[in-house]
Order: sequence, then structure tokens, then C-alpha cells
Amino acid sequence: MKEIEAWTDGSSIKQIREPTKFHGGAGVVLIYNGKEKHISEPIEDGTNNISELYAPILALEALKEKCKVKIMTDSAYTMNAMTKWIKGWIRRKWKTAGGDPVKNKDLMIRLHKLCQYHQVEWVKVKGHSGNYYNDLADELACKASKLLKDKEEELLNEC
Repeated sequence: MKEIEAWTDGSSIKQIREPTKFHGGAGVVLIYNGKEKHISEPIEDGTNNISELYAPILALEALKEKCKVKIMTDSAYTMNAMTKWIKGWIRRKWKTAGGDPVKNKDLMIRLHKLCQYHQVEWVKVKGHSGNYYNDLADELACKASKLLKDKEEELLNEC
């Protein structure tokens, strides 16, 4: 079974026209056998949590076969969701311990299914600490969210 390292990060920038909404972006660096693959994808209405969840989804969906994957994330939300909270949510039919619906349930389910297929190990890393691959994933995520903001600015300037 191939062993893959996946560095993931999410980004969000407030929209100009609707400052309560965000332009999201996900960045991924996949490493296998010393080779890197970079993935950067914009996410419409992507909050930071949505973007952080979407990045490991992108990483796992990019794999062409079942792999052993070490996912590095600086997101406590994603880490806790996938390693601590998800079993309780499933047991409580996607309700939090307080009885509220789980936020971002669709992404949680999608990511959980991918983690059942691949052999996934989650590793929490410190963000913005000078780690080359974490910084690269952040750069890819920021570039993706900025694409959406730039498009929004262009549209506003045309009006």
C-alpha cells in the first residue's frame, strides 16, 4: 500500500459585497516517493471551517487507489471533528452533545467516508510556524480564496 503525506490548509476572506460571507480556498501538498503534487481550489461561500474540512477531502479524493495517508492539519476543528467528535455525532444521528445539528454535516460525512476507505492518520501541526509544507499548503489555500475575491472586485468595478 502506498504511503502518502498530505499537508492540508484552508483559507477564507470576507466578501466585499456581503461581508458576512466568505471566499474560501483549500490548499493541499501531496508527497509520495519524494514527488509533490499541489492542489489549490476556490470554495464559494467557504468559511474557514468549511475550507479546513475541504482540504483533506481534496487530498483523499485525488488519490487513485487505497493508500495509507498521514494528513497534516493546523486546524483544531478538523482534527477534533475527525478524531474525537465524529463517533458521538454518528451515535446521536448527527446531533452535538447539546442536541444541536452538526455544522458542515455534508463535508463531515464525505470526509469520514474517505477516511474509512483509506488508512488515515491525523497529525496536528502548528500553523504559521515556518514549516515549509504547512506554509506551502497555506499559500495554495490563500491563492484559491484570493481568486474569488479578485473576481468579485472585477465584477464590482464593471458596474
